[in-house]
Amino acid sequence: MYPFIRMAHGLWRARKTPKLGATETYVSQHRCWPWDIDMWMELNNGRTLTLYDLGRIPLAKATGLLAAGRREGWGLTMAGVVVRYRRRVRAFERFEMRSRLLCWDARFMYIEQSMWKMNGECANHAVYRSAVTDKNGIVATDRVIDALGLAETPSPTMPDWVAHWLEAEDKRPWPPMQDT
Repeated sequence: MYPFIRMAHGLWRARKTPKLGATETYVSQHRCWPWDIDMWMELNNGRTLTLYDLGRIPLAKATGLLAAGRREGWGLTMAGVVVRYRRRVRAFERFEMRSRLLCWDARFMYIEQSMWKMNGECANHAVYRSAVTDKNGIVATDRVIDALGLAETPSPTMPDWVAHWLEAEDKRPWPPMQDT
């Protein structure tokens, strides 16, 4: 089940966060609960992606994107993700999540997120290709940046490894081929 109560709590806590700049990092604290684990008593890989919402949505609040979205009638969606898992997060273990807007292009925003164990080790890292949408589809990022009061603000340079991921995605067949 989706962590609605945890999301509400995260948004309630984010209300006290000073407004963040477009690419500043939002930091939040979490715990791996029994309903987050798999049969090996560690954070389930799919649940990890769900829990990343608990960083992204409060980040959107802290940067003003949620308010702009309400004003403009926008929604938020995901168009892809690449994840690297490196350390286990065990049941009841606390961890810190770091979320930030990495860069953007004409259509998409790229959000970097990571979970850090309390001993300082990075447990996992994800980059999402995200978009702002309205009833007509994807909203151009220039329009989103303008709505955030950052008109004429250029995107930070896209890291090479993100560009390579996107190049690989462009070569991936869509829709996927079906075996016959």
